[in-house]
Amino acid sequence: MRKVLPLLIAAGALGLTGCGALKGRTKGLDEFAVARNAPLVIPPDYTLTPPVAGTVGISATDAQSQAIEALFGGPAPRSTTESMILDSAGRDRSSVGARSTVGDPDTRVVDKGAATPAILAAPVANGKDASASTPQQ
Repeated sequence: MRKVLPLLIAAGALGLTGCGALKGRTKGLDEFAVARNAPLVIPPDYTLTPPVAGTVGISATDAQSQAIEALFGGPAPRSTTESMILDSAGRDRSSVGARSTVGDPDTRVVDKGAATPAILAAPVANGKDASASTPQQ
């Protein structure tokens, strides 16, 4: 039994290598057989007329709006649910330049007292429970 197992393994290996020998030599890829590209062709003469003084051309704002339209596709259509939520949130009552007037000194802000800065300035604790003391008014 000890002699039969190595003989079976050797016969199997010899049989597998014989498959490649019986198949014959396959032709490999020819790296020199490349396709020829067509020669470059000079395009026809597209005679573009120079701009005439006094005619209306494209302005920078038109070019910018065209670029934004091409990149982003304009405003996205809103679903009825989204429109309903925006209407209930007061879309028609919001000011257009709200983001630019946030830092304005005339902007009204709600004073939250000393509680919010005290919580934000609380030291980091290593214990299980974080604690912060706020002054009572």
